[in-house]
Amino acid sequence: MDPLYAFVFAGLFSPGPNVILLTASGARFGFRATLPHVFGVAVGVGVIAALMGLGIGTLLLAQPALAFSLKLIAAGWILWMAYALIRAGDLSGGRAGERPFTFVQAVLFQWVNPKIWAVALAAAAGYGIGLNPAGEAQRLSTAFSGINLFVCLFWSFAGSLLALLLTTPRAWTVFRLCMAAALAASAVMVFL
Repeated sequence: MDPLYAFVFAGLFSPGPNVILLTASGARFGFRATLPHVFGVAVGVGVIAALMGLGIGTLLLAQPALAFSLKLIAAGWILWMAYALIRAGDLSGGRAGERPFTFVQAVLFQWVNPKIWAVALAAAAGYGIGLNPAGEAQRLSTAFSGINLFVCLFWSFAGSLLALLLTTPRAWTVFRLCMAAALAASAVMVFL
């Protein structure tokens, strides 16, 4: 078995912004309503991995100012989402007008998700098999999208099951604050 798959699974299954947001969305809106978010993450992660296979990671390493700017944008966006989660409603389904990420929002979020960039860069640097850039891009994209689809399905379904335990407004408040704190911590991790 290609060691890339184990690396990608470990990197994507562990808690990070996508895991936290999908678990919270599954709990708040339900599994079915979270599916566009799930599919958007899987596609977006595949695109980032493909770009790493094509060599964009080299550009980021060569341009520290660009990399730092992306980190600032990512941390700011993640902190904004943590704040929005703190303000979110206490009950399943959220406040009127609130909804889970759309497919496009989830794809676009991957552009500021530092964990995905880091895992994809490490995979491209450490698990290449000597293919031409297009071949490596396809290999990485397929591995990341395929594995992440199942990871995302797991965490969003786990969130929907967790909602069965969140039967009081206090339980929802504790859950929401824990998810927001974990998301804010992931913003800090951008700079480590």
